[in-house]
Amino acid sequence: MSLIEVANAARHAGAVALAAALQASRQDTLSTFAVVERALAGLSVPQGDTLNPPLWELGHIGWFQEFWNARNPQRAAGSKADPAVCRSTGVRADADSLYESGRVPHATRWMLPLPDASATRADLSRQFDGTLALLRNACGDDDSLYFFRLALLHEDMHHEAALYMAQSLGVAIDDPRWQATALSSVCVPLLFDAGPWALGSDGSGFAFDNELRGHVVSLPATHIDSRVLSWAEFLPFVEADGYDQPKWWSAEGWAWLAVERVVSPRYTRRVGSTWQLWRHGNWGTLDMALAACHLTAFEAEAWCHWAGRRLPTEAEWERAAVEQPEAFEWGQVWEWTASQFQPY
Repeated sequence: MSLIEVANAARHAGAVALAAALQASRQDTLSTFAVVERALAGLSVPQGDTLNPPLWELGHIGWFQEFWNARNPQRAAGSKADPAVCRSTGVRADADSLYESGRVPHATRWMLPLPDASATRADLSRQFDGTLALLRNACGDDDSLYFFRLALLHEDMHHEAALYMAQSLGVAIDDPRWQATALSSVCVPLLFDAGPWALGSDGSGFAFDNELRGHVVSLPATHIDSRVLSWAEFLPFVEADGYDQPKWWSAEGWAWLAVERVVSPRYTRRVGSTWQLWRHGNWGTLDMALAACHLTAFEAEAWCHWAGRRLPTEAEWERAAVEQPEAFEWGQVWEWTASQFQPY
């Protein structure tokens, strides 16, 4: 299956496939948490805008699943359900005051009286059992499965957050699925004619609210690289003193450089003629065949200016991924586009 087919499978999964996917997702959640628990004394992480306390992340995942399924009297209505409907109490009476991200300011999550790891895992087990019981009795149409699919995709997104946290804190994640692999050695342009492109959901399966409503946009003829940049392609920009030349940077990007005093991408350094990457808490030789990662939008944009290129729009990127799934190599890293993230 292509990555597009894998992604669509989650959006359209029936009850049986959803149950299996939810179980696999929960196993990943607990496995990564166990690694972090062993590595971090007291599960302590520094307070910062891009991190959450691991115990809060774990409890929030279980809370979210229960809030939108077991505690939601309108779950069968799917996306038409009232998000503010009165709900029953969950397995933990004070869960909303602990884990509801819209009500609990980020900076306060380090001071909350969170249950310990053992109690949090017990909560997740009870919540998960309740979810699977409800799923077994669901009708099987898109509306009745909407919140189960939402819970699955939400938990998978928190896997990415957990891996990001592990990288930030130097925690080694050895699961072979989450290791970087070399890109294709050849990068070729994929050509596309001008024409219409349908963005957004067609109304079937699951869609996030910012993917609605589906609409048609007009795209120009263009070409797009068949894969993301490798380090071998990005680092010559750094070696050409690209971080010292304002002509390559937007005004906002240059101001960011002045404040952050960045001289190369995050987690990289040059020792003599050798580039190194900080990973698993240690410095090691950087593999030039890997995808360039940990880049800000400012850095991606500056490289494009230096190389005489531009970032694709969201619609251009999506067209390449959908129309040429075998040729367009994506999924190694998050990718920047020129479009702002906004609802349709």
